[in-house]
Amino acid sequence: MASDENIAVLDDLAEGVVVVRPTGDVDMSRSPDLRMALRAVHEGRPMKLVVDLEQVGYMDSSGLATLVESMRTAKGNKTSMVLCAMNDKVRAIFEIARLHQFFTIVDSLEDAISA
Repeated sequence: MASDENIAVLDDLAEGVVVVRPTGDVDMSRSPDLRMALRAVHEGRPMKLVVDLEQVGYMDSSGLATLVESMRTAKGNKTSMVLCAMNDKVRAIFEIARLHQFFTIVDSLEDAISA
């Protein structure tokens, strides 16, 4: 498990599954940290990448762009990518941008691991 003060990366929850768990707001100042963590995970080419957003209170367009970039990389690597545990405020941002149509979004980490 690797982590910094903003992002935990867990790779021991299920075989072939890596969970990235950002905390706090994902905005212009914090999305570069998330981008670096996601890129590092993609280098290992996991079977499944789960982004657990339970501890994210707010996300702006830079956070959305970071996740879109990660989704494109995941598709290129044939990695399944799942977002989970969004609060209503973050989910609304995905819906306004119509990104909920392109991402797999589930309610819980357990659902994401089994998805």
